[in-house]
Amino acid sequence: MRILGIDPGSETTGYGIIESDGTNHTSILFGAIKTRPRRPFPERLLKIYTDLTDLLIREEVQVMAIEEVFHAANVQSALRLGHARGVALLVAAQQSLNVYEYSPLEIKSAIVGYGRAEKSQVQGMVRFLLQLPEIPTPNDAADALAVAICHAHRMKFTIDD
Repeated sequence: MRILGIDPGSETTGYGIIESDGTNHTSILFGAIKTRPRRPFPERLLKIYTDLTDLLIREEVQVMAIEEVFHAANVQSALRLGHARGVALLVAAQQSLNVYEYSPLEIKSAIVGYGRAEKSQVQGMVRFLLQLPEIPTPNDAADALAVAICHAHRMKFTIDD
């Protein structure tokens, strides 16, 4: 199964596509959609929408896994993050993808085995689990791959039940 992981953000939205049987994972593609902070916010959302749509037209995936909003430095940041998530969810709906949402605690637990793991520990395990020569960059892409791997692990437990 091909899984698209999304780490949403209004300045940088990370994405990562993996192929997985629930146990073995292969990285297909990863990167980030970067918007210009000085551009009007609606234009930034349009870029996220357009780039994600283009990605899903080019790459076949079966499901999307996305990180839930957990906290932000302030209300304005949380609202902007929510808008970016909303755009990703809209693209998934337009592409008829099932969407699975995971909290940062669930993602860290699935990748490292500890919900309070440091970002560097998660990134190191992403590299290890995908057998990559180095930690994926930018950080948002590594985080998106972690979301996809989290779903793959959950999918395995669902299949085995």
